[in-house]
Amino acid sequence: MNFLELSHEWKTGLSLAWSGYIAVLSVWIVMQKRAPVSTLGWILSLAFIPFGGFLIYYFLGPQRLRKQRLRRLRSRAGAHSAADLARLGQAAERAPPALRQIAGLGMAACGLPVSSATSVELLSGGARTFEAIFEAIAAARNHVHLEYYIFEPDHVGTGLRDLLIQKAKEGVVVRLLLDALGSKRVGRKFMAPMHAAGIHVALFHDTRIGRRLRPVTNYRTHRKIVVCDGRVGFTGGVNITDEEDKRTRPDAYHDVHVRIEGTAVRWLQTTFIEDWTYATGEQLRHLDEALGRLMPHVESGDIPVQIVTSGPDNPLEPIHRMHVSAINSSTRRAWLTTPYFVPGEPAMMALTSAALRGVDVRLLVPRRSDSVIVSAAARSYFDELIAAGVKVWEYKERMLHSKTLVVDDNCAMLGTANFDNRSFRLNYEVMAVVYGPTLLEPLAAQFETDLQSASPVRGMRRQSFWKRLGDATARLFSPLL
Repeated sequence: MNFLELSHEWKTGLSLAWSGYIAVLSVWIVMQKRAPVSTLGWILSLAFIPFGGFLIYYFLGPQRLRKQRLRRLRSRAGAHSAADLARLGQAAERAPPALRQIAGLGMAACGLPVSSATSVELLSGGARTFEAIFEAIAAARNHVHLEYYIFEPDHVGTGLRDLLIQKAKEGVVVRLLLDALGSKRVGRKFMAPMHAAGIHVALFHDTRIGRRLRPVTNYRTHRKIVVCDGRVGFTGGVNITDEEDKRTRPDAYHDVHVRIEGTAVRWLQTTFIEDWTYATGEQLRHLDEALGRLMPHVESGDIPVQIVTSGPDNPLEPIHRMHVSAINSSTRRAWLTTPYFVPGEPAMMALTSAALRGVDVRLLVPRRSDSVIVSAAARSYFDELIAAGVKVWEYKERMLHSKTLVVDDNCAMLGTANFDNRSFRLNYEVMAVVYGPTLLEPLAAQFETDLQSASPVRGMRRQSFWKRLGDATARLFSPLL
């Protein structure tokens, strides 16, 4: 029996039920107050899925998440802010007004001020990054904190696990926070030796049904953080996987990371502890007593560093705003590297406006990423960028995974966030902003080195109709990617 054969009463009942379903679903989605294009996309997509759309939106749709800020922790971390600002005072006075405004924006949007570092080192490639991280962990005497999106039980993952077990046996407190989805291959058998050694392991947003009333699927911790003894910190794009290690795999991802010493590490520590508390639902025992060990006295340095965090718990989108603001302030150059390029309207406007006013705007993306639809969506923006004067390059050798931005001669950004909606709005991300030449010079040199393994994208390039149609179709899903 089909719909045409049903009685008038049944047709009326089904029509009313269908209309009521669409109305309820639409009100629910509209009340989320998301971007209009995204809201309409969800409504139109789910309206044609009979009743199952409700379940899809329930499990995969946007959620309002809240994550507690630990006031005592932030107060302790900010205790050295006065000393940092005093030492950096002269440099701050010489900084362009736009740069001071960018720093103020970061503070207002996520609550983390400019701090300082005595050392900032760019780590190019997974091999160099792993060497530096293993060395710092081996030297730790009090605690080691790690937070990762991807932690694979492969060669490098097993090596790190065994090192952490060794440190735990030496009496070092080890806490490991893994994203439940990104690190899903880490099973009980792999973790058993860590538990036996007393290592504290927690999963961020467990995706298994029953773990919470509404499982969280989309909102992942994409952060990569390592803090050793509260003195040395790491962040960047490198995950714990052989896919990032050229010593193990010749086709390993090309990526960068940063090693930081100084008071800026306190804000990486704060970010980790707040994430740990959120994921586990428990406060660190005797937090007041532990603060001295978690945040030991560290001398202020001469390098201005600002740690910036963002996530679905903060509607201000701090990392997104910092990127757009920095590009808008550029007067000489804005060089962007990202593996996933799916810009929103503000970001696209910033890039094209900078190029139109004569700024040297360059975009470096992989020729082939590990996401076909994201790569197709990225290509759909190239003609518009090139027409405005943006120079677009595609990295040919391997998968490019770096996430960096160089602006003029005074601002360098390096972190975990891709230049797309998912990183700016859905994932928990972290970024180090280093003001001045310390990180900018090696990062700019790395960018120019990477261009030697890339080819420029030409405007009005020849593409088949089906290729252009595929790219344009992928772009329709940009708000949801």
